[in-house]
Amino acid sequence: MQTDSSFTFVLFGGTGDLAMRKILPALFEAHRAGGMLADSGKIVAVARHVADRAGYLEWVNEHVKPHVSKNGLDETAWASFLDRIDFVKIDLGKAEDFVLLRDAVSGLPGIRVFYLATGPSLFVPICRALASVGLNENSRIVLEKPLGYDLKSSNAINDAVGEIFAEEQIYRIDHYLGKEPVQNLLALRFGNVLFEPLWRREWVESIQITIAEELGVEARGDFYDNTGALRDMVQNHLLQLLSIVAMEPPHSMDSDSVRDEKLRVLRALKPIDPRDIGKVAVRGQYHAGVIRGNAVPAYATEPGVKPDSTTETFVALKVEIENWRWAGVPFFLRTGKRLADRVAEIVVNFRAVPHSALGASALRGGANRLVIRLQPNETIRLYCLAKQPGEGMNLASVHLDLAFDRFFREGQMEAYQRLLLDVINGRLALFVRRDEQEAAWRWVEPILNEWAASNKPPKPYASGTWGPAAASAMLAQHDTCWLEEEN
Repeated sequence: MQTDSSFTFVLFGGTGDLAMRKILPALFEAHRAGGMLADSGKIVAVARHVADRAGYLEWVNEHVKPHVSKNGLDETAWASFLDRIDFVKIDLGKAEDFVLLRDAVSGLPGIRVFYLATGPSLFVPICRALASVGLNENSRIVLEKPLGYDLKSSNAINDAVGEIFAEEQIYRIDHYLGKEPVQNLLALRFGNVLFEPLWRREWVESIQITIAEELGVEARGDFYDNTGALRDMVQNHLLQLLSIVAMEPPHSMDSDSVRDEKLRVLRALKPIDPRDIGKVAVRGQYHAGVIRGNAVPAYATEPGVKPDSTTETFVALKVEIENWRWAGVPFFLRTGKRLADRVAEIVVNFRAVPHSALGASALRGGANRLVIRLQPNETIRLYCLAKQPGEGMNLASVHLDLAFDRFFREGQMEAYQRLLLDVINGRLALFVRRDEQEAAWRWVEPILNEWAASNKPPKPYASGTWGPAAASAMLAQHDTCWLEEEN
């Protein structure tokens, strides 16, 4: 993925955690690879916590280096990367300070990319300030999640940003869409005749999508207690992954073809009747427990969290898609904090054979399954039954590894690196369009409203487990279980 496109990458929130852990390391990896970033490309960081460029580079050396030096740091490449970086000290609350930014970038070549690695409350003021100094032309704007608190607030942000930037200038980022296995899922489905005929209700029994974290809310208690897992993870990451899994083959891989098909899935989600939420939605909150031998506190005692908080840290949902391909197939979505392991995966359970002369094991649903692991290690495995060596016809589950690293010399590209290059090169396919976002909020809102109106607290679960027992019971009603429970 080489480019000769000149660019000026303006990073708001330049001293923040996201910039240090993800954005600048991703840009460095693209720089180190050679040819991915135009030599003339510049990075302009914006913040108010350091005084000048020298102070900012010291900050970068201290906070970014640990995230790029795990496999050894090429000091020559690092030094040349720092040469790309400039710095402008701005108080984002003062629109007049943006004249300093205009002066700093006015002589720089190429497309301007404004990355808003800030809280969503600053999105509109920043966009208006950029427009006030004429920086909204020949530019692209990248918006991090969460984009709003509900459909109304999301629309308010989108309306205000849309008055300043055209839709084709707006890149709403969801880093899960940039992960290599998600890209390979598209390749498997639409590049091979093998999987597509099976990718439908006649052959698929159920699909699970899990994003589990071992960590708690860490230092984000104030933010998280006003957000919760449904807003933080389901409305964006999980529904986006679901739409990728369930979408129809697009006409092409251009931005609108892909996003049109994802939108059709989101609009086909069966609305959840508030009276049925107790049957198809489980919310939980972690209590004290032990993870990998270390005692961890309850959510309600975390810094910034209200002691009587009813915010959910765990959500499990049964979702149905009302269309010809997927009618009757349950999609089980799950996310949570302080769970037993850090894992993100998509599990496609295929139906059992209709008749077996080889014994009962071949009649078990899920004997054939595709497991797409997104983190911590990125792999795709196809499980099937094979005969065990020895006397008799005894079957055992085996798997075929789609080991891409054995076939391709180049390493897998990290999600943020891919997405940032897509922004610079004007590729929108892996970014969320406004109508997608609205459809996701519209489906999620009845759950939010019912939970807000309910006096029932979230179900407790001990840290270091896989969440409330009710999440397992929900799958048991469909004669299935979460993948780790079967293993």
